[in-house]
Amino acid sequence: MSADNSIEAETADICASCGNADDKNNLKKCNVCDLVRYCSDTCQREHSQQHEQACKERVAELRDEILFKQSESSHLGDCPICLLPLPLYHDEFTLMGCCSKIICRGCEIADRLREKEANLHHACPFCRHPIPETEEESDKDVMKRVEKNDPVAMTTIGRTHYERGEYGAAFEYYTKAAELGDVDAHNHLSILYRDGEGVEKDEKKELYHLEVAAIAGHLDARHNLGCYEGGRGRFERGVKHHIIAANLGLDESIEMLMKLYEIGQVSMEDLSGALSSHRAAVAATESPQREEALYWETT
Repeated sequence: MSADNSIEAETADICASCGNADDKNNLKKCNVCDLVRYCSDTCQREHSQQHEQACKERVAELRDEILFKQSESSHLGDCPICLLPLPLYHDEFTLMGCCSKIICRGCEIADRLREKEANLHHACPFCRHPIPETEEESDKDVMKRVEKNDPVAMTTIGRTHYERGEYGAAFEYYTKAAELGDVDAHNHLSILYRDGEGVEKDEKKELYHLEVAAIAGHLDARHNLGCYEGGRGRFERGVKHHIIAANLGLDESIEMLMKLYEIGQVSMEDLSGALSSHRAAVAATESPQREEALYWETT
């Protein structure tokens, strides 16, 4: 079939291989790229070599459409108590081992003050499970969640093994957590594959896990993708990643955009837009209760 007929087949009900038309819409689409149609499996096989390059290019385009879509929020989401967006940095929230809920520091401190005033035992602000008094009790709470296939708890245990240098065990927990949908586990796996800890170094798998995490709103993963692309001279792609992360309040990405602006890789318009969105995202995580918590922690 001629090149002209192939192009036409991409926009009409015509078999891309033999050129036969079907006005009843019975043609079979390419199940990978959805660009062309075929009247039979035989025609699809015969046309596969001719279509291969265009198919790969379209798949890459579709992947980029998903990859570079601006996330509405970080993977952390909102505090389940005050319902405000959670801050991005670990010293501003607490992961509760008893229920795997992430509570902002404002709600945690407010609950502690309420308990102190009412002379109550210290309990989880969300599920009211007693707060463990020892690290051993805390570990037991997390393991109970692991036994119930809680992916957040699995990532927590994986992180503990990682900090101890037990990379093989960390990999096992991260892998199971990622299979169950934990976004943070994907980011941790990308680090293991990048550094070759617990597994052999594998750039392809590193990027896969980074992209899965970034698409789901993990801003550290998004930032790392931006650095990866920039480090290979693909500044346009790198800038897109940093803008997405900066728009949701990541300081590291806004700092990187400023550096890239200085070397002419970011326009003033893009930088100004990112700065504005960054300020708005940070402001959305602020509240009088969280400010009060900061006061109590620093006095």
